[in-house]
Amino acid sequence: MLNNPTQTIMKYLPIFLLLLLSYTAHAQSDEQAIDEVLSGIHTYASTANFDAYFDLYTEEAIFMGTDATERWTIDEFKGYARPAFDRGTGWTYVMTERNIFISEDGNTAWFDELLENDGFGQCRGTGALVKTDGGWKVSQYNLTVPIPNDLLRKVAGMIGDLQPEN
Repeated sequence: MLNNPTQTIMKYLPIFLLLLLSYTAHAQSDEQAIDEVLSGIHTYASTANFDAYFDLYTEEAIFMGTDATERWTIDEFKGYARPAFDRGTGWTYVMTERNIFISEDGNTAWFDELLENDGFGQCRGTGALVKTDGGWKVSQYNLTVPIPNDLLRKVAGMIGDLQPEN
């Protein structure tokens, strides 16, 4: 019988540490898997690998591009991307910073990342992933071009000038 609190702690400490390490390793493996999916999206887009690229999305995924009209279901986005990928000219965004967050239940994740693109400069990607039987899949991706605050009014005015009169 263990009457000494120190003995009780020492008896159960290895079990506690094992559970803690197991939880930490699982969280790290999920984060690593999510990182690989997001990196894969950029790699497969850059190499115009249509099937591999779209295999990383859920069947219900939404892709939002930089233009306000670009809110596409995955099938609509496939239609947009197919001609470019068939020509072998996808698009290249290089990730420079990424933050990943995983829900407490471990089935949903969200992210934000900074990207560099030769034509657009610095961009930002945000979105969500869900854990499926086939691994982590992107359920939403949103690509934006961050506008410095000093330019925001000017850019917003330029966008407004392009809008049709109501």
